[in-house]
Formats: sequence, C-alpha cells, structure tokens
Amino acid sequence: MSQTTMSGVINGVDVDRMGATTQAVQSNPSLATFQFRAANQWIGGGYNRSTIKSFYGAGQEDMTRTTPFVLDADKPAVLLGKDQGASPVEYVLHALAACLTTSLVYHAAARGICLESVESYLEGDLDLQGFLGISDKVQRGYKQIRVQFTVKSDASPEQLQELTKYSPVYDIVSNPVPVSITITTQPTV
Repeated sequence: MSQTTMSGVINGVDVDRMGATTQAVQSNPSLATFQFRAANQWIGGGYNRSTIKSFYGAGQEDMTRTTPFVLDADKPAVLLGKDQGASPVEYVLHALAACLTTSLVYHAAARGICLESVESYLEGDLDLQGFLGISDKVQRGYKQIRVQFTVKSDASPEQLQELTKYSPVYDIVSNPVPVSITITTQPTV
C-alpha cells in the first residue's frame, strides 16, 4: 500500500499499524505468504456446511481464533434445495463485495481519503444450461458480474475505482486460478 505520512485512524483503519505491516512485509517478503482454509461437509440435498477457523500467515499458524466461522450453503427451492443458506454463487457475490469494500476502505485510509459511507449492490448473470450439462458451450459460472458502489466521500469516482483493483477476490474472479481436485473414496457400509 502506498501510504503517505498519514497517522491515526482513518475510516476505522489504524494507518500507523498498516504502515508498520507494509514496512515489515517490504523488509521480509515471506511474511506476505498466507494460506486460508475451509472444511466442508455435505448435510443433504444441496445443503452443506463450511467451517473456517485456522490459517497460516505472517510466518506462523494463527492461534487467535477460538471459535470457527460456520457458513451454511443450500439452493433455493426452485433449484431443488430447501433454502437453508445462501447458494454458493451468492457467496461468491458476498466475497467479492466484502473484498472490494475492504480494499477500497484500506487503500483510501492509506492515502488519507476519508469515507463517510460505502454501499454496494451486485448482480451476477448465470445460465443453468452449463451446470445441468445441457450445453458444453455455456459457461457454468457467472457470465458477467456487475458491481455498483455508492460512496460518500470527497474523492472522485475514478480515484475510488482505482483503489478497488487491489482486491484479492476481484483478482480471483477476473483471472483464471489453477484449482486441483483430489478425491479419496471410502467403501460404503
């Protein structure tokens, strides 16, 4: 983050601590290596549950989380689910909105840009023909995602949009990421 000589708390972000973190990573790039983890268990139908607790970062296993985050996912009834949680593709929209917002807020703080409020609305277009195996010519995921921000700030829309490019989730959904899948089978009883 290109931080100027800002100090204190801006947008709820401790910019002194942010600056110290940035300097520490510049001095020791291995501190920038993180590994996030999630464990998932199928419950029934489209309903499944992910548990998120541990991660590796800043050169060590994180031991600060004592309680895991639990995220339930399901499908709406029209997609044969029981609507017991957001659908996985809705979680992608949430992850994108949350990461774009955090990136905007943190980078604005680093530049001394004060924000009064940040809201976003996201829409993603998906064609089920790919998921259902009806057509291999139809993308299985989102064909397009639209994000509309409403921000109260003295900064220009162009300045603020520039700050969103630092979002890791934006990068994940905008660029191909290699994913390896391994399946181990166990005999049924």
